Amino acid sequence: MSARKEGIDSLIKSPSTTLFEEQKLLVNKLKQDNLLSKEEFLTLLKQSSEEISEYLFSLAREVRQKIYGNSVYIRGLIEFTNFCKNDCFYCGIRKSNANAERYRLLEDEILSACEIGYELGFRTYVLQGGEDGYYKDDFICNLISRIKRDYSDCAITLSIGERSYDSYLSYYQAGADRYLLRHETASEEHYQKLHPSNLTLSNRKRCLWDLKSIGYQVGSGFMVGSPYQKPENLIEDLLFLHELQPHMVGIGPFIPHKDTPFASESAGTLELTLYLIGILRLMFPNALLPSTTALGTIHPLGREKGILAGANVVMPNLSPREVRSKYMLYDNKICTGDEAAECRFCMERRMNKIGYEIAVDRGDYKGGKCYV
Repeated sequence: MSARKEGIDSLIKSPSTTLFEEQKLLVNKLKQDNLLSKEEFLTLLKQSSEEISEYLFSLAREVRQKIYGNSVYIRGLIEFTNFCKNDCFYCGIRKSNANAERYRLLEDEILSACEIGYELGFRTYVLQGGEDGYYKDDFICNLISRIKRDYSDCAITLSIGERSYDSYLSYYQAGADRYLLRHETASEEHYQKLHPSNLTLSNRKRCLWDLKSIGYQVGSGFMVGSPYQKPENLIEDLLFLHELQPHMVGIGPFIPHKDTPFASESAGTLELTLYLIGILRLMFPNALLPSTTALGTIHPLGREKGILAGANVVMPNLSPREVRSKYMLYDNKICTGDEAAECRFCMERRMNKIGYEIAVDRGDYKGGKCYV
């Protein structure tokens, strides 16, 4: 152990150290080592204050500035189906929601959204949907190939849930670059409280490791403030992410949906979500961290606050206007009535106001091959 590290540890353990001073030392240690022990994470999470949050955010901005400058990467989100075979208790497009107005986009509709997005400066398309068996692997692969043929300077991110290794491999060979699959919670006990018995945390983790082994830029993440969540669960999430070493980490506050078993549960808070974004930036200096639509839903300046906490990605919606209000994972989702151009230029204005610039490029992970 270095003399510096011994000094930090002795200060943290000193009986005269206040909670803020102890947390400040831990934030510095996290910036240096990119990891804390379970006990140290608990100290950092157990009682956050505006004072420690602002200190954390200042270091998070410093780290992201060093690697990504003032660039904020935009991803064009195309929500192409809201059919889903799963019945996750928190999700508005769950199979059992009879009130959901279902839709599927045709290949030409998806390609039209890509064309509009390209003209608006998007160089990454995020194809997202429920786990919909209607779209076979051949369809997905053909779609990827067509997008890559027409827009060779663009990246394709898939977010279509749990699949087999062979399916993931076929998408990658067709040209997919990235894959988003939030683990939602790394606690087995907590996972079972959020999902029906046919879904398992072990399979979700298997998918993530498969994606990494194939060569994708991999994104994972979790909900903040989901029902039954304890601080210890969040620590398990952070430690699992450290083990996985993803290229992207997406977190957002839990927001209830009126047609789910969790309709009456409280939403996650802006403050804790931002605090965790700051922690994640120090844990993963090179990571792509989105400031999510869910943040913008719970606070009018939520996405700006996410960027100022250390995030560096935003995902305006490219889905056709007529289907946006149907892709309701949670209640009161913003931007459901906007055209793609409105979302794009609104986001640019918002980022400019806080001193950041929209980058018109693929916005790849900076750090070469992710450390495995």
